[in-house]
Amino acid sequence: MTVTTDTGRAPASDAGYGDAAADPLHSHDTRRAAEHAHLEALLRCWLTETGTQVTAGPLRIPFPATGLALVTEVRHCSPTGWHRFGPVSVDGPSGRLGGDADPVVAIALLAAEAAARGGARDGGVPSGEVADLVERTAESVRRVTTFLGHRRRYPAAPEGVDGFLDAEQALVLGHLKHPAPKSRDGLSERESALYSPEQRGAFRLHWFAADESVVSHDAVTGSACVAGRDTTALLAELAECRLDDGRVLVPAHPWQARDVVHRPRIAALIDEGLLEPLGPLGPQWWATSSVRTLYRPDADVMLKLSLGLRLTNSKRESTGTELRRGLEINRLLAAGYAASTFAEHPGFDITRDPAWLAVDEPDRPQGPEVTGLDVAVREVPDGIGSLRCLAGLVAPRPGEGRSRLGELVAESGEAQRWVADYTDKVLVPMLHLYASTGIGLEAHQQNTLVRLDANGGVAGATFRDNQGYYLAASHERAVLDVLDAGSSTLAVVDDEVVDERLSYYLLRNQALAVVGCLAVDGLAGENELLGVMSGRLRAALPDLAEAGRDGDRLARRWLEADTLPCKGNLLTRLHGIDEVLAPLDAQSVYLDAPNPLAAVSR
Repeated sequence: MTVTTDTGRAPASDAGYGDAAADPLHSHDTRRAAEHAHLEALLRCWLTETGTQVTAGPLRIPFPATGLALVTEVRHCSPTGWHRFGPVSVDGPSGRLGGDADPVVAIALLAAEAAARGGARDGGVPSGEVADLVERTAESVRRVTTFLGHRRRYPAAPEGVDGFLDAEQALVLGHLKHPAPKSRDGLSERESALYSPEQRGAFRLHWFAADESVVSHDAVTGSACVAGRDTTALLAELAECRLDDGRVLVPAHPWQARDVVHRPRIAALIDEGLLEPLGPLGPQWWATSSVRTLYRPDADVMLKLSLGLRLTNSKRESTGTELRRGLEINRLLAAGYAASTFAEHPGFDITRDPAWLAVDEPDRPQGPEVTGLDVAVREVPDGIGSLRCLAGLVAPRPGEGRSRLGELVAESGEAQRWVADYTDKVLVPMLHLYASTGIGLEAHQQNTLVRLDANGGVAGATFRDNQGYYLAASHERAVLDVLDAGSSTLAVVDDEVVDERLSYYLLRNQALAVVGCLAVDGLAGENELLGVMSGRLRAALPDLAEAGRDGDRLARRWLEADTLPCKGNLLTRLHGIDEVLAPLDAQSVYLDAPNPLAAVSR
């Protein structure tokens, strides 16, 4: 994608938020706003993944496979890909076809064209994936329409929702560069209202009583939130229930509890008397932005549960490796493996996942099998009231005004300072960790928690996930020596693959979202903010070089390379890839796209 722009302020802010004539995203008609949000996401995907040159002004995207085209106006042309568009229409051989385009029609056109071109892999687009994506886009539009309607009716957070949780519930539109960002197979409207963070649903967990013979668990006993208890005791406290027969309490998301009892292995355990559904127990929990990780403001832990729904590209059920990985990271950090990063960047941290439990039949002859009834226990970070999910900060708020980040920065008038501090206190520590330990964080917006100071500035950050850890192969021996183990649960891949993933997750998806958001909100020119980020990265090069052998390699690449890897969410979806289960070197479709830092770094 080549971007030509002299953008200084975003036209959207000049036109005024909520002016439907100027910006259909802020339409009072929630269906129209939801449809336009999806059209914008589709256009961003297509322009990036086809390498189309983008300039401010009229835009026509032809689709030779069908003889049709999408026509719109680029109202905000963004080097980081945060383009904004005017109304979108379909152009036929004899002129425009009706009014605004339907995103379902648009995705059908895009998908058919991509399939005709063969996609991005040998063998082309698998049969049925075009129809599946069309169906999932329609579902996503319906859900976003519902979410927007709910926010219009109930704009204020209900009692009990703190600042951390409010940001978790802010992703009403979802991923801005995904064709079906809010697709959730298998949820009814009633269930969506209960379980969706966008609708601020709260619910009680369902619990199972399991015989000890079919349960495995582990915990880092030195963890503050575990506090000397094993996982079974901790979960019993959360359930507010005590079993006197030696059985173990296992929590489940209510949707999962209903679904899992129909699976043959779980049904067999129930029939054998080794597992008993108990129903709802204990107080209510709130869903965070991932849907399956749950939070209670009065608890010292969060719970990450398996959920067999397909959210965007993948079903969200934990594997045994994922459960154990959280503890491995905990033990590495406790052994001081990342001590130099934390000493150099005291405002940065990694949220621990110090315990897990699963119904997995450990004594089966063919080996353990995680059955979909499992939980990873996550600590609640200190000072959680000052932490905000980055995705919630940068999320657009149709009909409400600027993003939460835009509001914070508008009050101070210091967009450049915010980007500089973000680079120094969030992005650079993640690069330092990679340079010094070989551990690469899959730190996309949703996994990145920004710590705010009393004035809304950046004070630090913490990363959260028990799955998203890459380990550069060149550092594997050092990790195994610290663990005194023969293998690691981390995703061990060649250094070049980790560089590729981090170029997308840390830079494109995470840090550049800050730049794109502030520019769209009309608070600074995008090239100006890119220049600030470039300057702070260049200033960090000596420390990164000192952190590890060739430690400044990745940052230098970001500053100097004409192109950088970019994940193609449209093509990934069209190829039917489950990113949780796919091989590490084929998790997604990656492509090279222009590097927005390069032009301002020279």
